[in-house]
Amino acid sequence: MNNLENDNQKENIVDDTIKELCHLIMQSRDEKFLYDFFTCLFTKPELKDIANRWLLVKEIDKGTTQREIAKKFGMSLCKITRGSKELSKPESAFRKMLDINKQ
Repeated sequence: MNNLENDNQKENIVDDTIKELCHLIMQSRDEKFLYDFFTCLFTKPELKDIANRWLLVKEIDKGTTQREIAKKFGMSLCKITRGSKELSKPESAFRKMLDINKQ
């Protein structure tokens, strides 16, 4: 097996594992259990990074400028720009989650 095939196989394993986790999360409808699961699965810095990414998406949606977000939360403009680009895509998963959050 060459390196490209090996990389593709690893990528497929990661993708399948994420899909499996998403399926399991959908099956659990217990918010406290999911919080406990997340705190077991992720380190504190990883949890902070996930929370900050969601925070910046909500701030962009509120109309806060990228520079204001960077200054207010100490985030890189690169990370904020990525969030903004993802939010502006047609059929954006960020947009759908924001809509769910507003319900």
